[in-house]
Amino acid sequence: MWRQRADNTGMKNLCSPLLPILLLLSLPAWAGAQQNHAEIRAAVETFVRAQTSALPGQVTVKVGEIDRRIALPVCLELEVFLPPGGQLLGNGTVGVRCPADKKAWKLFVPVHVTCITNLLIANKPLQQGQVLRAEDLASQGGELAQTGILTDPVQAVGKILKYSIGAGQVLKQDMLRAPYAVMQGQTVQLQVEGAGFRIHSEGHALNNAAEGQSVRVRVSSDQVVSGTAHSDGTVEVRP
Repeated sequence: MWRQRADNTGMKNLCSPLLPILLLLSLPAWAGAQQNHAEIRAAVETFVRAQTSALPGQVTVKVGEIDRRIALPVCLELEVFLPPGGQLLGNGTVGVRCPADKKAWKLFVPVHVTCITNLLIANKPLQQGQVLRAEDLASQGGELAQTGILTDPVQAVGKILKYSIGAGQVLKQDMLRAPYAVMQGQTVQLQVEGAGFRIHSEGHALNNAAEGQSVRVRVSSDQVVSGTAHSDGTVEVRP
């Protein structure tokens, strides 16, 4: 009886150091191997900086924290993407996914992008239809809060205002249009080009069009053709 008790005690002492190892071996292969949140945030920052590298001025990127309760399997190749309709100015969201078949997951991380630069403003009241000149414009330091804000006079000089604006107002792309190369009702020269031939004709423009825009032209036979307007007032038609 004493010998049996001694054997059991010895076995208990022998198993005690091995118990944690045996428990670990019995767990799934991925247990405890969780994706590092810092690596996810670093991948997001790298992606955002690359996507915003063309922005003018000083760009600051802040990547939001990831909820500590979120546990994800380790991913060997993180894929970072911009969700449809997403933007990388101001507050936004960037997606991160792991494409692995057995450990596939997707996560969205909040980001905030700030761009401080010189914004283009009107230095006096400007009227609708006015052709902008360099002396009509000035620069003012500020935050580029959305896409389409102009920062360089080259983007505005020679363009035409769609509507009147006040002094100090920030200029945006949608406020301006290119000057018309062809006006509605104007007599235009048509250039029809194809494989081995070129035909010149004449017609009347049915709409206004800036250089490179499509314009419809009625020719002498009363047929309407479409072509591309050029700055010299000609219209190129490709059969």
